[in-house]
Amino acid sequence: MIYELVTLSSPPLAQDAASKAAHDWVLKGEGELLGAWRTEIGELFQIKLLRRYDSIAALDKERMRTLSSAKPFGIDDPSVRLQLERYERFPFLPEVAPKEFGRFYEFRTYFLKPGGLPPTLAGWKAAIAPAHEYTDHLVVNLYALDGLPRITHIWGFSSLEQRTELRARHYAAGLWPPKGGPEQIARATSTICIPEPYSPLR
Repeated sequence: MIYELVTLSSPPLAQDAASKAAHDWVLKGEGELLGAWRTEIGELFQIKLLRRYDSIAALDKERMRTLSSAKPFGIDDPSVRLQLERYERFPFLPEVAPKEFGRFYEFRTYFLKPGGLPPTLAGWKAAIAPAHEYTDHLVVNLYALDGLPRITHIWGFSSLEQRTELRARHYAAGLWPPKGGPEQIARATSTICIPEPYSPLR
């Protein structure tokens, strides 16, 4: 399975139209829509879409549909910026399934140092089960197949207070972060999003 993360960045008043157009677009294309969100904390006025494909060929077919269109994702507003990222799931994590995680989703991207992926994978694999009370909120962790070496992990929480409490408790107990993980991070970003009404992940 191959994953694609789409980010549409728009002016404030164009965000609703961009989300609706993107929803209509993905319903007519390849891949399975897993989630759709708008940013709430971090860089604002973005719509994020997570899709899954059975094969690289299926993703490439959909990517060509996007690249060949005069209105990719149904949007003809030149002020809306489109970013397409290709990812693969950490092999020891389950596939993403529609589920209610809560009102708040966190997207964390870690840009890795050269050679940082193998120790990152090993650290996460060892930490998932011991920190299960926290990692039960992990939607997925993905490593990039294009662009700079990086991982993007998505978390779901019922509240930001729940996120803060879980992280503080697991840090204090030494269960998180994964051993050897922080040493591989060159820089990182975090964005809080809320699901769109049509998002399978809610």
